[in-house]
Amino acid sequence: MSKEYDASSIQIIENLEAVRKRPGMYIGSVSSKGMHHLIWEILDNAVDEYLAGYCKNISVILNKDGSITISDDGRGLPVDIHPKTKVSAAETIFTVLHAGGKFGGSDSAYKVSGGLHGVGASVTNALSEFLYVDIYKDNIHYKLKFNNGGSKIEHLEKQGSTRKKGTTISFKPDSSFFSKWRFDEEIILDRLRETSYLNSGLKISYLNMSTDTEEEFFSEVGLVDFINYLDEGKSIIIENKSFNANVDEFQLMFAFHYNKSSNEKILSFANNIKTILGGSHETAFKSAFTKAFNDYLKSQNLFKSKEKKFEGSEIREGLTAVVSVNVPEQYLQFEGQTKEKLSSPDVRRVLESHISKELGFWFIENKKDSELILHRARKVREAKIAAQKAKELVKKSLTKKDKMRHISSKLTVATSKKRKECELFLVEGDSAGGSAKLGRNRNIQAVLPLRGKVINTEKANINQILANEELSTIIHAIGSGLGDTFDYEKSNYGKVIIMTDADTDGAHIQSLILTFFFNYMYELIEKGCVYLAAPPLFKITSANNKKNFSYAWNEIELDEIKREMGEKFEIQRYKGLGEMNYDQLWETTMNPDTRTLIKVTSDNYSDIQKIITVLMGNDPSIRREWINDNVTFEEENNG
Repeated sequence: MSKEYDASSIQIIENLEAVRKRPGMYIGSVSSKGMHHLIWEILDNAVDEYLAGYCKNISVILNKDGSITISDDGRGLPVDIHPKTKVSAAETIFTVLHAGGKFGGSDSAYKVSGGLHGVGASVTNALSEFLYVDIYKDNIHYKLKFNNGGSKIEHLEKQGSTRKKGTTISFKPDSSFFSKWRFDEEIILDRLRETSYLNSGLKISYLNMSTDTEEEFFSEVGLVDFINYLDEGKSIIIENKSFNANVDEFQLMFAFHYNKSSNEKILSFANNIKTILGGSHETAFKSAFTKAFNDYLKSQNLFKSKEKKFEGSEIREGLTAVVSVNVPEQYLQFEGQTKEKLSSPDVRRVLESHISKELGFWFIENKKDSELILHRARKVREAKIAAQKAKELVKKSLTKKDKMRHISSKLTVATSKKRKECELFLVEGDSAGGSAKLGRNRNIQAVLPLRGKVINTEKANINQILANEELSTIIHAIGSGLGDTFDYEKSNYGKVIIMTDADTDGAHIQSLILTFFFNYMYELIEKGCVYLAAPPLFKITSANNKKNFSYAWNEIELDEIKREMGEKFEIQRYKGLGEMNYDQLWETTMNPDTRTLIKVTSDNYSDIQKIITVLMGNDPSIRREWINDNVTFEEENNG
């Protein structure tokens, strides 16, 4: 158990200075991501109380005024006077940079902590309009208030007696830094869900006061629940394996299983912090997995003649895993204040040998599963060789000159040499494609008509994709490769705009193209380069004056325009893009000054992957179940 949590356990390294002048040094950037980082610092402190064995419940409330309240039922922040600052330890935590009980060693109040370096609470205070602290400790309620980034302080005062225990912190981000941003409920819920999976037995409740949305997160089995959540809707072919043990001074947890997909998904965490860029622990897991599997094959004489050792990517196809490590502060190193990559060399050195040994036992004890992994690994290797041959065949059959001639037979290019200013319109059908070519801005807009539906790349292999004429042309037109070889910097376009009819066929074409981009050109979506065009559904023309007309994109706009005209009018319902003249298509759908575009975004890769797997994958029963759960069917009353 950690030492007593009082003022003497709060260690100080330096005063809090210049946070408001250089916030990016502490939260990464003054953006939505940076603003949410303020929450994570306070949340991490509450989770630290759980890790220390003193907290069972955490509450997060999103308030109507844009502030947020985070509570725990831990020990409560220390309230005695700090020997160096001569103010309460609680006040010291929020006003002095690098003040916290989290630096390891014999004086540490926490053996393991996510709030590395103790900057979190003070930085959250420095970048908030207000931050209020309620402490419930030793049957007394204390209150501490900060305003204007901590420049105004109402010192710690007793409020009365209480039976509660723990700490409640409410704060509102300073609008002078975050005026463009608001807290995003989905981002918060994703983080709370992950935190509950990583800390089995911890209950986390959420309430949005504006929408009355309530959620509760609790997991009894932790990482097994996590990987099942990540692969919801997928067919699992190798069931869950989980491991939880103390390895020297580190606590290691990992869980994995295999699904039928060709995607590898590994999430890693260090001291409950999501390490998006991986690092020592994730590298240790991957290296150990590869070593243990190849060692198993060698020990069982399963390698074929002249068969080489398998690479990690060949073994991990279809693998979903979560790796979590809790590291004492003296060993914990992150790259940057936003803690997205673990860089502790001791972690890799110690964990890799232990993980390899544990997996070695598992491969021997689960020979049928090991044989299945071997079978898949050989298939992956065969497919990789076949794909490389297919790519080489494409290169040989199409020299650069021939390739451009092949593309130019379909693609009408833009004349500008400033590639990132150029736009590629993927247009449904030759008719609409012809109108788009006539109506476009020739300088920056290229047009590629699609004569049919592209294949479903969730079900197709790389050879089928390269053989598909429509997809092959898209790949060559964009010019940045695909899959592992995709290079965003080589893209010929800053925007790729999918322009289809506003009907079910058009929606299906959009889905097929987006599935392809997600699976093979994901960085285009990640960089915000993929858009959906939004052509109007109606043209409303005055019967008395043909020059008086308007466009409507939905029934509500149609009704408003009809009321505004207040006279006889004609309504044209566009059944497809091909019904528009080229000047109409330009004015409504292609002109950057008047058009409406829908940007395709991807805030949560794993959630989108799950939806694509359900809706575009091979299992119709899962698709039917999803539709029944998520789609409301209403009977049309024709009177």
